[in-house]
Amino acid sequence: MTTYIALLHSIILGAGRRVAMSDLRAMAEGLGFRDARTLVSTGNLVFETASEPVAVIEARLEEGFRRHFGKHVDIIVRGASGWKRLASQNPFPEGNGSVTVVRVMRQPLTTTHLEKLEKIAPPELRLVLVDGDLWIDFGGKPSETKLLSHLTAKKLGVGTLRNANTVNGLNAMLDALPDVKRA
Repeated sequence: MTTYIALLHSIILGAGRRVAMSDLRAMAEGLGFRDARTLVSTGNLVFETASEPVAVIEARLEEGFRRHFGKHVDIIVRGASGWKRLASQNPFPEGNGSVTVVRVMRQPLTTTHLEKLEKIAPPELRLVLVDGDLWIDFGGKPSETKLLSHLTAKKLGVGTLRNANTVNGLNAMLDALPDVKRA
């Protein structure tokens, strides 16, 4: 078995309805994924399954989510070793973990994306592209910058934001698992 991390872009179903993490775990296990675990109530799922291409797992999860919850949600999947690499490459480890974020991408961003975002970002905001994922140290409330409106799937492609605290929490979950097979 191989361990994977799945990040849901949104767990809001509309009209104030959110996906309960127990329902998300049950959906994953109903799809044949084993030992489904969640971290906080923001759509972070750790599970095990036979080794498969990430795109296949993403498609299974997205279709399962649509069938189970009645709404399409983009889901980004990384293998355990890929996640551990992402967590270890945080270029802002000294930053406040609640306002240092990474946009985890399905398809890697390029330096062209980064250059466009740097033109929009205020000078105190730090941006770094690492293996196609975009790390941002907002230094303050992300909602107080114009950059958030440019971090959309329409402008950058499918991806989702997680703060460094969540990245580290998922990494700690992986560290606590016995004999994790690195995907």
